[in-house]
Amino acid sequence: MPEIPLSVPAPTTPPTSEPGLADRIREVLNTIGDPCSVASGTPMGIEEMGLIDTVEVEPDGRVRVAMRLTAPLCHNVGYFSVEIKRRLTEVTGVTSIVVSMDHGLDWTPALISEAAQTRRRTTLRSRGFPAR
Repeated sequence: MPEIPLSVPAPTTPPTSEPGLADRIREVLNTIGDPCSVASGTPMGIEEMGLIDTVEVEPDGRVRVAMRLTAPLCHNVGYFSVEIKRRLTEVTGVTSIVVSMDHGLDWTPALISEAAQTRRRTTLRSRGFPAR
């Protein structure tokens, strides 16, 4: 299956110090673009979109990532799981990865980072749509 290139803007502020493993993992997760945000014209990484619920890292490098879904029938579940595992295997210190998807569907647009919300509003306004 060919890789779908998804463009996600770089974070606006670089880390000020060497981040820990959990922070590095979250940075890598944010390079995975949410296909729906890309299709709507405002590419967002899955971290800034608020799709990452928790990242747990054991001292031996075992990682558990829990994701929130935006809809019960999200067609991107497989893509997210494969991409998370593929990209995190490249992170030094990670020895194994388990990805789980929520069933509570507790995601809301309020979980989107402020920077991504600003980009989204700008895109909507530029297309003539009202944006809050």
